[in-house]
Amino acid sequence: MQSIYNLDEEELLEYCLNHNGKKYQAKELISWLYDKKITSFDQITNLSKEMKKNLTQDFCLQTVEVSTVERSKDVCKYLFKLPDHQYIEAVLMIHDYGLSLCLSSQVGCNMGCKFCESGRRKKVRNLTTGEMVEQILLASKDIGKRISHVVVMGIGEPFDNYDNICKMIKIINHDKGLNIGARHITVSTCGLVPKIKEFARFPYQVNLAVSLHAADDKLREELMPIAKVYSLKELFDALKEYLKITNRRLSFEYILLDGVNDREQDAMNLVHLVKGMNAYINLIPYNETTHLQFKRSKTIQIARFYDILKKNGICVTIRREFGGKISAACGQLRSQKEGL
Repeated sequence: MQSIYNLDEEELLEYCLNHNGKKYQAKELISWLYDKKITSFDQITNLSKEMKKNLTQDFCLQTVEVSTVERSKDVCKYLFKLPDHQYIEAVLMIHDYGLSLCLSSQVGCNMGCKFCESGRRKKVRNLTTGEMVEQILLASKDIGKRISHVVVMGIGEPFDNYDNICKMIKIINHDKGLNIGARHITVSTCGLVPKIKEFARFPYQVNLAVSLHAADDKLREELMPIAKVYSLKELFDALKEYLKITNRRLSFEYILLDGVNDREQDAMNLVHLVKGMNAYINLIPYNETTHLQFKRSKTIQIARFYDILKKNGICVTIRREFGGKISAACGQLRSQKEGL
């Protein structure tokens, strides 16, 4: 039995019509699911008994369970148990502008970025649309507040689960549903060029973040296996096409690794690569783990790297750090239940 949260408005409409319902009932059903957040179809007051019986027989209202929650200052990390007993993680961050959830898109990840804990576990499968939606619903229920921002930067490569990601965005953006603004949704990719080109034509104004982490091909290939498939030229040709079509600003994620990609020459390479683009650089101090050999850049080197970019006219920020004490920071997520 599948999750009701796998269905978008068109599919709910088709279901209603195929079960002697009316067109308007699809929108009402969306409201019951995402606004009133029912826990049983019997709670719906404006559908027939027959329709509620059909829904109960055909769909689950919850397929994902909260296994554990770890809390620290301004952050909660959730370990979710999936119907097939796989586990994934998501992180809720409390900002002054609202609540942001970093959710996972896959069980495991095949991208194999050398500095990332998530890539230590090979991809088992894609998450369904419903499993991604339920991460938002469960985190919101736990904290008792509305999730206003979503970043798809947890376990997995989102563009390796492209169709389900796009469908999830449609569902959570729906004005009768969670009503999360498109510009409050960010999707991250390590650089799957064909999907970047396809995403340029996706009719929602969501944000695109690109995991860059090196500004020359040789170093990027050492850090990120995807760079052996798509060179920086191929990646940036796709990104320039994306910018031309969407006219939306890009963000580049750049994790600073001590003595690896944080030198002055690395900063200048980055300047030459992105100068003139409608983009900004998000510098991320590395979050060390017990399993990987990389070290965090020294504070003075982070500041020097930032200054070089700034003085050369590059829009740049240093990411505020969340959740390092509970292994919930960027690059630290993994399926801890699996013993990795």
